[in-house]
Amino acid sequence: MAGRSFFVSVLLHALRHPHARLFSLIFLVLIVPVCLRAVLGWSSPLGYVSDLAIGSALVVLLHRRPLWLALPVLLFWGLLAVATAELVSAVGRLPNPSDLHYLIDPQFVENSTGGGFAHPALAIALLLSLMLWLLTRFANRTQPVPALPRAAWSVPVVLFVAHWGGQNLWPNDADAWRLYNLPHQLLATQVADMQMQAEEWLDGDVVEEAPAMAGLTDVDLSGHKLLAAPGQARNVLIITLEGIPGAYIGANREAIGSHYQENLMPNLSRWAERGMNTPDYVLHTHQTIRGLYAMLCGDYDKLNNGTPKGVEMLTQHERNQACLPAQLRKNGFATHYLQGAGLRFMAKDKIMPHIGFDATHGLEWFTNANYLEFPWGKDDKAFFEGALDYVGQLKKHKQPWMLTLLTVGTHQPYSAPEDYLERYETPKQAAVGYLDDALDQFLSGLERQGVLKDTLVVITSDESHGIDGVRLASSWGFNLTLAPEQEQLPRLNAGVYGHVDLSASILDYFDLPVPSALSGRSLFRDYDSGREIMSYTNGKLRYHDGRGILAECDMPRRCRYYASEGFIAESATYKGNVTGQRARQIAARANALDLSLLRSPLNHQYQFGSTNIIPLQAQIKDDWADNLIGAQYLEMPKGSHTRVRLTVRSVDPQQAAYIQLKAKEFEQDVQLGLPTEMVATADQPLEMDFSFDNPQQRKAFSFHLLGYGLGAVEVTDFSVITELPGQEGLLDEVPDDDTAQSS
Repeated sequence: MAGRSFFVSVLLHALRHPHARLFSLIFLVLIVPVCLRAVLGWSSPLGYVSDLAIGSALVVLLHRRPLWLALPVLLFWGLLAVATAELVSAVGRLPNPSDLHYLIDPQFVENSTGGGFAHPALAIALLLSLMLWLLTRFANRTQPVPALPRAAWSVPVVLFVAHWGGQNLWPNDADAWRLYNLPHQLLATQVADMQMQAEEWLDGDVVEEAPAMAGLTDVDLSGHKLLAAPGQARNVLIITLEGIPGAYIGANREAIGSHYQENLMPNLSRWAERGMNTPDYVLHTHQTIRGLYAMLCGDYDKLNNGTPKGVEMLTQHERNQACLPAQLRKNGFATHYLQGAGLRFMAKDKIMPHIGFDATHGLEWFTNANYLEFPWGKDDKAFFEGALDYVGQLKKHKQPWMLTLLTVGTHQPYSAPEDYLERYETPKQAAVGYLDDALDQFLSGLERQGVLKDTLVVITSDESHGIDGVRLASSWGFNLTLAPEQEQLPRLNAGVYGHVDLSASILDYFDLPVPSALSGRSLFRDYDSGREIMSYTNGKLRYHDGRGILAECDMPRRCRYYASEGFIAESATYKGNVTGQRARQIAARANALDLSLLRSPLNHQYQFGSTNIIPLQAQIKDDWADNLIGAQYLEMPKGSHTRVRLTVRSVDPQQAAYIQLKAKEFEQDVQLGLPTEMVATADQPLEMDFSFDNPQQRKAFSFHLLGYGLGAVEVTDFSVITELPGQEGLLDEVPDDDTAQSS
């Protein structure tokens, strides 16, 4: 008892020390973040300086402030720290300002982490430190609070200046979370924004010339052919692996000279030894639908998070005919698309037929059981077993075929069997290992069936989920080609290529005409010169000019440029900053690419409804995977007005359907004043017609139509119309055989 009393006495004495309140605040906002950065492996001198700068600023601003002011600020700061660690763990990037909408969204955190924190110790450490600070405040509530010396106010200023100087004198292309504390990064972005606005004001009304776009938009077939004759393959098989970066293939790591040596996909690396690899292969954006569009339609998708061009393509009835499936169908191929998830999400049920697929199938096609529970659909082993059967059915017909496959098992939340989870450090690694084994079994099955002898096989990924500490990993894709005439093709394909080249490449392989509407080069040609290419991943716009210069711009338009022979490289030599007109020209190129299909997001009527029968589940499990329509990631300009019409009917006369309609912007719920739950029956369909204003620009705006019950429904109408005030009714009704129209 005496020992315990002594301990309590010492603790109370420490808590009542005149400077205990200050020391506990310093511990919370300075010492804990620095230690956590070291524990998380985000060590970088500039990162530590950023933590100390933000922490010291919080100390001088909050030390003598009342509890009602200081506590909310510290709670918000701590929540940002936890949510940032979770986001970096889930998708490998530090947020940009628009992401603040969903950094504090519990559903986003839950969906991204599989229901649990990736770094629970961080949250616990911050919570305990906050409780210690509250105890010292309570213990000293009657005592006067000593003032800080005036020199303390200069500490954060000196640290911010030191960080700025370090960034400019010794530029670092490491991931943003290694260099910045989140509040500091947001502050730096706003300062850059004001700097850009000031430059534009000083430039006045100067009209700048439109940038040259031919290098980004034209088809270039000037290279020397790698094959002396048209390809011998009869069929085309495109295997798209969800989120896999190019660094997972050993041949690519070796060619780039990458320091990353974790061999998560040894089977795919062995297959790569038998094919043609393209180490410097660029992924232009994030999101599956954007990657598929670039691959299959030979065009850059939006480089600004606007409405996906696949959705915009629904308004086009000429440009869609230039897409690869339509071109192959025109030349006698049967064209098929098969994915392991439901088709309605991101409107793939409408987009894929529109760009030329004869048959489009998703989760509903599979009859084989899953090996594990996965919210998005088929686990990879079950998917590839079904896909092997699909190929077997195609082989029975005399007609040549094109089949595009899309896996979903390496999408977060990552799932894998228990034995894989025991073998790997993280669920993400286990899911990648599970995919590697499943793909190996699939390719071996194709070889046994003789498919590889008469089929051009292209293995690639839709996007990259990134790798911590690997430069440009978010833009680093891969293209592994297995062709019947493999001996004539190089093992390593030199030069810079990307998803925008895939359509022209496959048409060129067969010596088929390449429509002028497509962009890019052919992977089956050798070029003597470099080429222009762009990407927008992890909040950075990157442009390679084809002459040894890579510019990297964080938005708004503040860029750095590097000497880099190719796009993907282990390192690049910093050459200086790009601001003013040169930076604006890079942004102008991206803007011109964004407008390749539609000049404006205004005056478009999208129809996401159909006559398809949609079975309902007994309960809603996930807002994304259970969505009944494909109206996701839409863009609505500032000052516009959006109108939504929907009709939902229960198919079964004996069963009612219970319907919910949610809206989200950057995954954060948006309140539209709708009922929380509605009912649709066969006799009384649910019919709604509502509208809302867009006082500010909206991006990544998604509708989630959810339903549950014992029967099935038809969503015969889900129209989304965005117009300027006073232009309502400008668009006519959509004809029955159209999916969208524009004016």
